[in-house]
Amino acid sequence: MKVGLVAGEASGDLLGAGLIGAIRARVPDARFAGVAGPRMVAAGCEAWASTERLSVMGLAEVVRVLPELLRLRRHLVRRLLAWRPDVVVGIDSPDFNLGLERQVRGSVRTVHYVSPSIWAWRPGRIRKIARAADLVLCLLPFEPEAYANAGVAARFVGHPLADLIPGRSDPLAARRALQLEAGRPVVAVLPGSRATELRYLGEPFAGTIAWLARRRPELQFVAPMARPDLGRLFEAALAARAAGVEVRLLEGRAWEALTAADVVLLASGTATLEAMLIKRPMVVAYRVAPFTRWLLRTLRLLKINRFALPNLLAGRDLVPEFLQEAVRPERLGPAVLRWLDDDQARGDLEETFDRIHAQLRQDANARAAQAVIGLCANDGSGGRS
Repeated sequence: MKVGLVAGEASGDLLGAGLIGAIRARVPDARFAGVAGPRMVAAGCEAWASTERLSVMGLAEVVRVLPELLRLRRHLVRRLLAWRPDVVVGIDSPDFNLGLERQVRGSVRTVHYVSPSIWAWRPGRIRKIARAADLVLCLLPFEPEAYANAGVAARFVGHPLADLIPGRSDPLAARRALQLEAGRPVVAVLPGSRATELRYLGEPFAGTIAWLARRRPELQFVAPMARPDLGRLFEAALAARAAGVEVRLLEGRAWEALTAADVVLLASGTATLEAMLIKRPMVVAYRVAPFTRWLLRTLRLLKINRFALPNLLAGRDLVPEFLQEAVRPERLGPAVLRWLDDDQARGDLEETFDRIHAQLRQDANARAAQAVIGLCANDGSGGRS
């Protein structure tokens, strides 16, 4: 069995590595190749290109690197068709992967792993998905319903992070590991895993750290960075907006930082799911380029009133979220303090997060592998939702 994989970003690398391991457990001689990150390479995937080449956010940002992305996609299409895998799995990065899947479909079976947020914005993409994918693997329980009327095979497999993260974690052990003081409150700050996110959120988050430090000198701040270059960007933001405030910058170790934290200030994305599964109260923010925001408003591409994943999963406002112009220290800071000061609210939130965690814990890697192998066997089992 030969599996082509095209993953974008660190979250796609994690999903891809889990899928490789689960397929190989069932098909020991399976071979894997494509766009991979370090976890996928360690799991046995031959890397034709790195996941970092697909790590772009926002409409305006994509325009700047579009020629390079198109060249990469043409190269991958040619190489995949020459390699002739049994299936190509595009992992997330829908604007890149759906076009690639459409071009190879017919010569090879195609799976799109992680449903695009068609329920949130650009719902017309479902027609593109129908042309591109034989099967969509969904991480969230409400997503397959969106595909039913369009005749697209979709299956809820659960979320691998819900399987990996335990129901309870030990904050004191995490603080010891990170050399943080056990008796002082900890705020974890995660301004994003992409350079574009750091450019838009770095200074507001640094300003919020300064705002909090002035009012609560006892606070400890820890900021895990996905890559060294992102750490340098955030260091510059801290120098500009929070000079003199001690912030423990980490290379990786995000789960430890979340576990150690009393409250988390973070960019919208996979980290919000991680914070939710670790059962930490959070304040969520997001900003994109002004042109991207203008397009979203003008073309009415955004179809939801909420964007933070915990709020979407609960169907109500569980955690405060701030978008664009609202991402300011004087808005973010008080929201962080409310979590620190309200024990009852934190307890209620933890109970809700427990229920969502149980719903998402489905042995996702095994279910995804079963679906992919079933599709390749053409026994009809891959497309049952």
